[in-house]
Amino acid sequence: MEVFFLLFYEFFKAGLFAIGGGLATLPFLYEMADKYTWFDVSILSDMIAISESTPGPLGVNMATYAGYNCGHAAAGVPGGILGALIATLGLITPSVIIIIMVAGFLKKFQENKLVTDAFYTLRPAVTALIAVACFTIIQTAMLNIPAFQAGGGLLTLFHIPAILLFALLFIAMNVWKKIHPIVFIAVAAAAGILLQL
Repeated sequence: MEVFFLLFYEFFKAGLFAIGGGLATLPFLYEMADKYTWFDVSILSDMIAISESTPGPLGVNMATYAGYNCGHAAAGVPGGILGALIATLGLITPSVIIIIMVAGFLKKFQENKLVTDAFYTLRPAVTALIAVACFTIIQTAMLNIPAFQAGGGLLTLFHIPAILLFALLFIAMNVWKKIHPIVFIAVAAAAGILLQL
């Protein structure tokens, strides 16, 4: 039972500071991957890819997945459904509380200089959280740091097929702007499966 309180607490904490959307939760999710066995960094990278190409926010998808794994392992709950619900509730509860509080007085104070300054102040913090998440994703997907540290040479540092795929898709998206992004997501998924990236 204690693990469910821990699940709720950790995802509540992530939800409380997830200003700016799901990507802002990534630093908290990476910290959880280091502390607990609910998921690891490779699973988190896969979930980022899946969440960015399927409906549903990243944070909620990760909370549900982690809770499902934790509930199944810790409590013997078939399928870990209880853990999935608890983790997901932990993540969304801060947003619900904050929205209820803000909605009551935001209209009244929307022209207030302190309120507008507070929102402008949050922008750099959110940008920093997303930048850290972006760097971590690039590091996980395109770099092979363990092979480089093992003395494999500079070329072993870079995951060349992943970098080439990224570059080709980036160029293609800028050349053929009228093609729907889902086509590029499907191409990237197919290439990742074929190349085992």
